[in-house]
Amino acid sequence: MAKEIAGLIKLQIKGGAANPSPPVGPALGAKGINIMEFCKQFNARTQDKPGKVLPVVITYYADKSFDFIVKTPPVAIQLLEVCKLKGGSPEPNRKKLAEITWDQVKAIAEDKMVDLNCFTVESAMKLVAGTARSMGITVKGAFPINN
Repeated sequence: MAKEIAGLIKLQIKGGAANPSPPVGPALGAKGINIMEFCKQFNARTQDKPGKVLPVVITYYADKSFDFIVKTPPVAIQLLEVCKLKGGSPEPNRKKLAEITWDQVKAIAEDKMVDLNCFTVESAMKLVAGTARSMGITVKGAFPINN
């Protein structure tokens, strides 16, 4: 018989660095979930990605047990890593911070494809390019059309 789902919790935690301090502790403690057990499991599962911000969706059940899914890093974080920046532009429409190529955009789109609601790599590339534009990052050249 399937367990009864009590709810979901969405968090963003650095890989291999989950600890009982905020935001993890209060979010899980309020639902009665074993905080240290989650931290141990999360750190074991993400030890190959230290320091990267990883979204995690925790499904907790009525009997206080839980499951969780670790997703790929957000597009904005991946763009910052590619451009070697600390943050986006305060005025993205006027002040541009960096340039990236369509090949770099495609690499990010293919990596993030499993978590996006896009059906094709081209539509995922447009989504990544839009995020880049809103951060003050310019994409060099015209959109490559594959026909």
